[in-house]
Parts: sequence; structure tokens; C-alpha cells
Amino acid sequence: MIGFLRGILVLKKPPSLLVDVRGVGYEVDAPMSTFYGLPEVGGEVLLYTHLAIREDAHSLFGFISESERSLFRTLIKVNGVGAKLALGILSGLSAEEFHRAVEYQDTARLVRLPGVGKKTAERLIIELRDRLPELGTVTLPGAGTLPMPEASPVDDATSALVALGFKPQDAGQLVKKISVEGKTSEEIIRLALQSVAK
Repeated sequence: MIGFLRGILVLKKPPSLLVDVRGVGYEVDAPMSTFYGLPEVGGEVLLYTHLAIREDAHSLFGFISESERSLFRTLIKVNGVGAKLALGILSGLSAEEFHRAVEYQDTARLVRLPGVGKKTAERLIIELRDRLPELGTVTLPGAGTLPMPEASPVDDATSALVALGFKPQDAGQLVKKISVEGKTSEEIIRLALQSVAK
């Protein structure tokens, strides 16, 4: 298994990033919560990883903290929750917020996440309320905010929202509701997800 990657951040395009580890480029999918804490392109990054091996693909997922990775691993064990939906959940709520939603049985908050319907929200609460992992406090060095180079932040934000499970039309509408001038794609995505979670 690949437990973590330490290397140079080469590309950052939500929900994917590329990390150069001594000449080998690893493509990693990550939730937006991880993107918010990444250094600038060219900076050193450490990601806790989860390798998913299926018949048709080997996928590597990266997380800024062990608590995020632990929650991701817990989520994908829930019936009907795959890796894409788990990334969407982690993108819309922090690990702490998710724990609170489950603890207080707040289905309304969970239903606002992309791809989570009422039945899925209820299943998450029933299956996870007694077995959510303890939240860790591990953080990584080099936290920073990065404007996307040579790309439109609006287009990148819209693409990332679609990758997180929103319909293209809905993603476009969410982005249009935000004052995007001078904002990075990560900031636009964060504001869009916050507007859905309200």
C-alpha cells in the first residue's frame, strides 16, 4: 500500500493534483478541504493516501490529514457510498462538521451535499453514529492558497463542482451567484459549497 506521498506539487486542478516524487508523477484525487491547505505549485507537499484497486482502475486519493483519510475510509465502507461521493462529502463539510451532523442526526445538513439524498443521509447516520473514527489533529507543513495558473478560476470551479457530483447546470448556477472577481478557483468552490450547506 502507499501510505503517504512527499514530493513537489506539479499541478493543482480540482479535484485532481499531480505530485512529483523523485521523478515519478503521481495523479491523486483529493477533496476540496485538502486543496485549501496545499502549498503553491512548486512547493513540497505531504499527503496521506488511500489506494483503491478495482478491476478497471487503480485510483490514488490524497488527504491533508490522517483524520480526513480515516473519515474517507469509513465513508466508503457505508453501503451505497463510493469514492466520488465520499470526496463530495469531505469537500462540503469538514471532518468535525460531518461528525457533528451524524452525532446530532442532522439529515438536513447532509442532504445539502452533492449526491446525498434523504435515504443516503439516514444510512450515513445509522451506520456511522457509533463507529466514526476519532478526529486526529495532524496537519501538514506548507499550507497556502494558490491561484490556478493559466486557467479561468470560474471554469475550474465549475468543473470541480461537476466532478464532485453537481449537475453541470447546477454547478454553473452556483458559481454565477458568487462575486468571483479576484477570487481563486478554490475560494469560488468554497463559497459555492458554503451556499449549498446553508
